[in-house]
Amino acid sequence: MSEDQRHRLRDLFRPRPVSTDRTVTTEADEAVPLPLRITAGYAWRLLIIAAAIGVFIWLVMLLKLLVIPLMVGILITALLWPAFSWMLRHGLPRWLAIAISLIGTAAIVTGLMWLVVWQVRAQLPDVQARSTEAFDQFQAWLHEGPLSLSDTQIAAYVQQGLDFLTEQTQALWTGALAIGTTVGHVATGALLALFILICLLADGAGIWRWTLKIFPRTSRPAVDGAARNGWTTIVNYARTQMFVATIDAIGIGLGAFLLQVPLALPVAVLVFLGSFIPIVGAVVTGAVAVFLALVYNGPWIALWMLVVVLAVQQIEGHILQPIMMGSAVKVHPLAVVLVVAGGAMIAGIPGALFAVPLAAFVNVAAVTISSGSWRTGAGPSGDLIWSTVPRERRRRNR
Repeated sequence: MSEDQRHRLRDLFRPRPVSTDRTVTTEADEAVPLPLRITAGYAWRLLIIAAAIGVFIWLVMLLKLLVIPLMVGILITALLWPAFSWMLRHGLPRWLAIAISLIGTAAIVTGLMWLVVWQVRAQLPDVQARSTEAFDQFQAWLHEGPLSLSDTQIAAYVQQGLDFLTEQTQALWTGALAIGTTVGHVATGALLALFILICLLADGAGIWRWTLKIFPRTSRPAVDGAARNGWTTIVNYARTQMFVATIDAIGIGLGAFLLQVPLALPVAVLVFLGSFIPIVGAVVTGAVAVFLALVYNGPWIALWMLVVVLAVQQIEGHILQPIMMGSAVKVHPLAVVLVVAGGAMIAGIPGALFAVPLAAFVNVAAVTISSGSWRTGAGPSGDLIWSTVPRERRRRNR
């Protein structure tokens, strides 16, 4: 073989660089307008994302008896985390800090339940008498008022209202993520949530380090930074909602007590629990207080109760919260309403409770990864829907 033939043979098998600038098109592609091709490209990608989200929701629904206790345990851990970390910083052993946190939480919950049961038992005869009187007055107004309804029509409307309330109650309590309708499911979920809470307080960092090994090695720093910023978001959310719930419960409960609205303490506890669903929960529980005042005390007391509810929410939102917490948490009302409504439609009451913290976590984690702030360890920068990373308050120039 000559030297020239050897060169040709080597050139034949020598790898050649492939140009990435060329786009292979066919006559069919050229016949389709460019905007339509771009739209189709986005469409199939969005369909894949929607399918992945649907599969995820289906798995969550399938494992609801595990997901709900896990979410409850994480949320309670976030509520206890500021006091728990304060005890650790001041030299208390971890086991003692866990015991104090659990015993203190159990004591507070037991005390509130005992006060509620005590007031309900004390005011039950008066509430029954007022209920009968209010129902008779309302029925007389239906007969003699501008509607002039007969007994048959009133009975039909009452039955329709009861059927509607029954359907809505079943829809809420038997949502996709409802813990269960049996006492066994509830007890199992409570014990599992308690076990998860103890494990997270005892070795939450170790659990996260083990979980982080599931991800590829190259993506672990980004995932770790996003998760840490997301956890900071959840802790700030829980701290803020605890503050908001306490202020709302004290203010509305005290107002109901001074206006002599029955069941003032149960109303305060209901307001406290409802305030953990931002905006929506406070509105609904405030409406319950106004409704009780309207039924048992008349329209004027109900009007004053409405003034108390609005005043408490305005003072808490515009004066006390900025003073106590600065601009630590800013939640857009439209985002809250949409997320809570979507969570309630998908998962009932648990969905409404966990929708906002879950959406806040996903939002901050996504911005942390996309902005690259995980490389420096700083919080995510940019225009967040949930600005839940604490920031210093601006000082006015004097």
